[in-house]
Amino acid sequence: MARLPRYRTGDPELDRDIEALITKVGDVHDADLVFELIVSAVRLARDRATRGDLKIANAALKEMRYAFAVFEPYRTARKAAIFGSARTRRDDPLYSQTTALARALAAADWMVITGAGPGIMEAGIEGAGASNSFGVGIRLPFEAATTQFLADDPKLVNFRYFFTRKVTFVKEAHAFVLLPGGYGTLDEGFELLTLVQTGKAPPAPIVLLDVPGGTFWLSWMQFVERELRARGYISPEDVDLVKITDDVGVALEEVTGFYRNYHSLRFVEGDLVLRMRCLPSPERLEAINRDFSGILASGVIEATTASKAEIADDDVPDLARLRMRFDRKSYSRLRQLIDRINATDEL
Repeated sequence: MARLPRYRTGDPELDRDIEALITKVGDVHDADLVFELIVSAVRLARDRATRGDLKIANAALKEMRYAFAVFEPYRTARKAAIFGSARTRRDDPLYSQTTALARALAAADWMVITGAGPGIMEAGIEGAGASNSFGVGIRLPFEAATTQFLADDPKLVNFRYFFTRKVTFVKEAHAFVLLPGGYGTLDEGFELLTLVQTGKAPPAPIVLLDVPGGTFWLSWMQFVERELRARGYISPEDVDLVKITDDVGVALEEVTGFYRNYHSLRFVEGDLVLRMRCLPSPERLEAINRDFSGILASGVIEATTASKAEIADDDVPDLARLRMRFDRKSYSRLRQLIDRINATDEL
């Protein structure tokens, strides 16, 4: 193996048998991680895990494996996840608003991911078209499992567990749009904000979309401002993680504009590396350092080139880069830094 696995069974002979099995499979990428996956199964057996525990682990792994395979051919496509109530009727203005947004996203060469159910989810698929849509469904006894637009589509994945479904949404989407909804929508919204706020998910545009005159998200923000921000439960800049609007054009610009210059990020040997199309000018970089010094553990924000690890992984090595010793906690301010990078005049 090119990289030696750190997680083993504790039995050298059994470890050799696992290595032999992997070799027998053939050309296995990242064989060290495959080794550790098998070790986890062996350790579950040794732990005398209950059948119920084994069923959870087994089903979760199978669901994620299948979802990875479904999305793999579309890795380079930008995707927006659309959340909202399954109970929204077709004659509700929210349905038309969702359809319009999804249609605009598809016209901008984006794909959409929905929960593959009725209501807002169906509206998203209808607007984008089945060829531009993924369905990430959940098996529930009281709601339709799929919509008519994705019934036989290979881009449909049905999950047993909410947590594996949420992992797929967050892992595969580059932007998130939430329409008004119930417990499920609010759960998805707050969990998404928690993941981005804590750095467990990469920075991404999060749009809270309503219809003109709608009060759902404005009321939600009043609660956040009054009960969370005012009490110090969140930082002042955390509210900037979302964009509230009732305008499809504004929502589209928030989603696509986030990637106007910025592309992605990666940690390399302790440094945070931001990849982008064009570097800020020296004057703008000086201003960025002055305004965002508080998010650095040490040093400055500076231009850099692709690292050996990025080149080895063919991880967009041709893009421009900024490197910094990030404090790994100021993720809402990092989002503001990305907005500053996108505002550069050098494009």
